[in-house]
Parts: sequence; C-alpha cells; structure tokens
Amino acid sequence: MVTKPTRTSDFGVSRREAHDSSAFYSSRLYQKSGLTADCTLDELAKIPVPDPGKWADRLYCQSSEDMHQVPDNSIALAVTSPPYNAKKQYDDDLSLDEYLAFIHAVGQEVYRTLRPGGRYAVNIANLGRKPYIPLTAYFYQVHQDIGFLPMGEIIWQKGKGASGSTAWGSWMNARSPRLRDLHEYILVFAKQSFTRPDRGESDISREEFMSGTLSIWEIAPESAKRIGHPAPYPLALADRLIRLLSYKGDVVLDPFIGSGTTAVAALLSRRRYVGYDTSEGYIGLAESRILEAAAEER
Repeated sequence: MVTKPTRTSDFGVSRREAHDSSAFYSSRLYQKSGLTADCTLDELAKIPVPDPGKWADRLYCQSSEDMHQVPDNSIALAVTSPPYNAKKQYDDDLSLDEYLAFIHAVGQEVYRTLRPGGRYAVNIANLGRKPYIPLTAYFYQVHQDIGFLPMGEIIWQKGKGASGSTAWGSWMNARSPRLRDLHEYILVFAKQSFTRPDRGESDISREEFMSGTLSIWEIAPESAKRIGHPAPYPLALADRLIRLLSYKGDVVLDPFIGSGTTAVAALLSRRRYVGYDTSEGYIGLAESRILEAAAEER
C-alpha cells in the first residue's frame, strides 16, 4: 500500500511518513537563513574522498587544533564531548572568549576533515546558575560561523532525579530556587549537505532507529571511577550516534578522545577510528580500552 503524502497544514499532521515539507522549506524563514545546503548531491558526489590510510585506527597525543595527519574530506562522522572549561582536572581556566576561540579552531579542523555530508555530534552541557551560561547557544553560533549546517539536537537525559535530591538555593521558597540539570545536549551538525551523497551499509535495527530519531535519549551516565576519567560519557551513547549517523566501514573521529569511548564504540560497530588528546595518560587509558575491546571481539 502506498501511503499518501501528508502536507504541512494549519493544524499540523498526525503522521510524518512521506511528509511533503516543500512549502515550509520554501518560506522566507528558510530562504533567508543562510543555513541551507549550497551544493547538490551530484556535485558533492564528485568530490574525491580518500580511503583510510596509516593515519586511521590511531590516537595522536596533540591538540586537535591541528589534525594534519587526517586528510581533507576523509571522515564520515565526528563524535566528541569537549572539555567544558568548568574547572575539571583537565580544564584550562579560559575566559569565555578564549574558550570559544579554542572550540572554533577545533571545529575548523573537524570541518576540513569531514567528507561531504559528514556529521559532527557534540556533547555539551550548559553551566552555572549565577548567571546561567548557555554554552549550547554559543556552540551553535561558533559552528554555524564555520559553515556547519545544524541538523538538530538531542537531549541526553541522564536520570530522573533521586527523591530528596535538589540543587537547593532557597529551600521551598521563591526567593532564590536553583534548577538541577538532569540532562546534557548533543548538537548535530552536517558539512555541506543534510544528506550523504554516497551510499553504504547501515547496521541499525528498526527499534534502534525509532528510538534514535527521537529528540530525548534516556541513557545512564558512565562511572568516572570505573573508567578512570573525570567525565566519561557512556558507550551506549557513542554507539547509538555511530550506528544512526554513519555506515559500516566509515572512519569516526573524536578530537577530544579522553578515555577512548568513541574509538571503542567505533571498533565494536565495525568502523574505523581516529582520536586526539593532549594528555599522555588519557591516550594510554584509551589505547588500553581499545585493546581490551579488540580482544573481546576476537
């Protein structure tokens, strides 16, 4: 049975399959945004994409502000959780302007290395309360200035909140209550096109695809003590991003590899990996976890 396409109406639509959004995307809101793809898929398909070389399946102990080992247009997906500049063990005490300049420099290198239609998934949290610093808003501006196309954002819900747990402020009083975050964000960007011009083999199940394309993901956080890193993100989070946004055999980049979770998830899902970190200790930790995962796969 062929489903009749739905169209945007004054009262919305109940189903989205085969939905015709052309009227919405031809509106002045989108035509004047400067955030639409500027190349056709046929044009992008003609851009050479190098095969993975000796630079792949390696970790580099250096700043991702310079990832010269990785060729242009070679990465299908970048997944990372950058340092939040929040006085963690590995953070520098940068001003907001200095921090955003650093994120911009790394973002430029990620953009260079991504292939046409490649994606960049960035896990970030907003900070503080007095004032509340919306890092997500700054990250959108920084990456859009580079040329990235925003694809959407995922709310990573880390828990439901323990009974009796609160951020306090003024207890049971409107004078100064404090909100307690139970979530972080994953901002998803694309290079040049929202659609990949190439085709490959996906390995995501129907159930995984249905849950992965919802904007809220409930995934338990990882134990920092168990992993040995102050702020690891869970393997399940990296795995879902990789299976949703890349093909088998693609190369996945993490410019802030930390404890190596992205590389382990890539390895277990039959992708290649490449990562960067300035800490020799964390590079060693990541390499140990990669070797352990590879041994379990044999």
